Amino acid sequence: MDDTPDALPDDEARLVELRALIAHHNHRYNDLDDPEISDADYDILMRELRGLEELHPELQTPDSPAEKVGGGVSATFAPVIHRVPMTSLDNAMDGGELDAWGERLLRGLAGQPTSFVCELKIDGLAMSLRYEHGVLVQAATRGDGRVGEDVTANIKTIGVIPHTLQAVGGVTVPEVLEVRGEVYMPLASFNALNAAAMEAGEKLLVNPRNAAAGSLRQKDSRITAKRSLSFWSYQLGEVVGGPEFTSHHETLEFLRALGFPVNPEVRQLSTVAEVAEFCAGWQEHRHDLDYDIDGCVVKVDDLAQREQLGFTSRAPRWAIAFKFPPEERTTLLRDIMISVGRTGRVTPFAVLEPVFVGGSTVGMSTLHNQDQVALKDVRPGDTVIVRKAGDVIPEVVGPVLSLRPEGSEPWVFPTTCPCPLQSELVRPEGEANITCIEVGCPFQRDQRIIYFASRGAMDIEGLGERTVMQLSQATRADGTSLVTTPADIYFLTVEDLLQLEGFATVSAERLVAAIQGSKARPLPRLLTALGIKHLGPSAAEGLSRAFGKLDAIMDAKEADLAMTEGLGGIIAASITRWFAVADNRAFIERLREAGVDFGNVVISRQPQVLAGKAVVVTGSVEGYTREEAEAAIKDRGGKSPGSVSKKTFAVVVGAEPGASKVTKATELAIPMLDEAGFAHLLDTGELPST
Repeated sequence: MDDTPDALPDDEARLVELRALIAHHNHRYNDLDDPEISDADYDILMRELRGLEELHPELQTPDSPAEKVGGGVSATFAPVIHRVPMTSLDNAMDGGELDAWGERLLRGLAGQPTSFVCELKIDGLAMSLRYEHGVLVQAATRGDGRVGEDVTANIKTIGVIPHTLQAVGGVTVPEVLEVRGEVYMPLASFNALNAAAMEAGEKLLVNPRNAAAGSLRQKDSRITAKRSLSFWSYQLGEVVGGPEFTSHHETLEFLRALGFPVNPEVRQLSTVAEVAEFCAGWQEHRHDLDYDIDGCVVKVDDLAQREQLGFTSRAPRWAIAFKFPPEERTTLLRDIMISVGRTGRVTPFAVLEPVFVGGSTVGMSTLHNQDQVALKDVRPGDTVIVRKAGDVIPEVVGPVLSLRPEGSEPWVFPTTCPCPLQSELVRPEGEANITCIEVGCPFQRDQRIIYFASRGAMDIEGLGERTVMQLSQATRADGTSLVTTPADIYFLTVEDLLQLEGFATVSAERLVAAIQGSKARPLPRLLTALGIKHLGPSAAEGLSRAFGKLDAIMDAKEADLAMTEGLGGIIAASITRWFAVADNRAFIERLREAGVDFGNVVISRQPQVLAGKAVVVTGSVEGYTREEAEAAIKDRGGKSPGSVSKKTFAVVVGAEPGASKVTKATELAIPMLDEAGFAHLLDTGELPST
């Protein structure tokens, strides 16, 4: 098969097209959290672009997105566990919610006077910089707050970030210093990139935040260096051997003295009314800056009062983000269409005349279900109001009735599936969702394969929606289909892929290698990829720990499955039913034939100091979400059940604990630990000495 540049019909035009497509999908995924294509489909576009640029180095451009990673914690960068979690903030969407937060805060402080530090909420990418003995040793994205991505090489290309810290004017350089802040792209840099893209005939970048995120996630730091990124520091993380502070503004002065950029618009204010005035002023002048902001951040200045206020399960009580109101625009609703998922669920979505709203271009929006379409009474041809709620999720609010065309009729949900089988669509009584009931529906088949290959399952880079649909329609010389189940992908060859449009030898070899490499994915990933109803990643993790191998899970009795931590009767019954289906068993055997690992259980690297011990967590533990606290126990070999019993080793009692658990622990004389005791338990596996 010819794999020379001539094998593609119009390589240069395809390069321009791919760059435009990737720029579009970057903002859909990272900014909207509502992508038009799956992660895997995004990856295949990226693989194709990379292959073409390798074949045609003369067509490469400095701002090519060829090495971008599409958000989240990916396998491209090494994971970094944050020693101090990067928590999120609760939001206030208007003055009333800001006042309510202020009232709760004052109640929490029992009327103590307090002051605030107000900062601009930079619309960029949260970053943690770690210095050891004054040297920058690691930079990590926020990720999920607990685990981020190591982007140290790229961060070192940002000129305003110091590589080494110097003791100046008596300032002590801590042994360990973590600096939190925001990486952003100045508007001047963004506009220059867009000017270059326009001159090259490429699609424009949508917004500076997306451009900054994409620039920072380049595998080639030389590309990042050309993007003119910048950084504002705003918080300390872990500090070892540093000075003692009593207020937040002192920490900002400390950062400034060490050479970190601190935003000049930081203000110390005494009342919530002054805070509201600060926020309102910047809402009005948000576009006066050379960088984007999407709100203001308000923090209690006194660090002792922060300790007193503590955290909820996911955010500090002593800070809040005042979000500017979402922007609204009107646009044309071109059509209402339906998509079919892997379970047969049919979802209507709006096809819109693309409109720039809330910082990004919106072209599609989900309409959720039949009832939502009827409730909003939106119709093809309507002019509709589109809103970016919280500057993240696009929403069709409703029609502009005064502009509705004459003769318009309400949209009617189809009664047959758009697949070639034209199968019946059914809405069970009492349910909101409509379902395609034909198990042979090719849309469901394709979505099952796409889900199997997705990032949260087998994570097969390059096997996306477009490729799956090509594979499911292609046949071999003997007339057999290339792919009908997810197991079939493991038997694909380079020659099979070369018959598909857009594949050359390089891209085909890479996809085959990615598929073969996925055979060694951990058992929880494989269980998730099977798509068993109700069985999500957390339950799959519990099953893997309890049974160790897929065969043991398949042969387990329903009652034994139900006893697994995190499962219960409903999930256990669903698993039992799934493995009782002959076609599913045949599918598993096909995976076995392919050599997929049925017993690859990831073992925690933490010392197993809690092996065999059950530790119950109740209330909010500072520095952890509930899930993170339970995960810390499990990572050390322990169990974290949801109730207290005679077998409980200890109960960790945080803020606002459950009364029933504390009462039960008292009755059974189970040791109860505070946050310091929990830290000791995680380190040693033993109860702290009294």
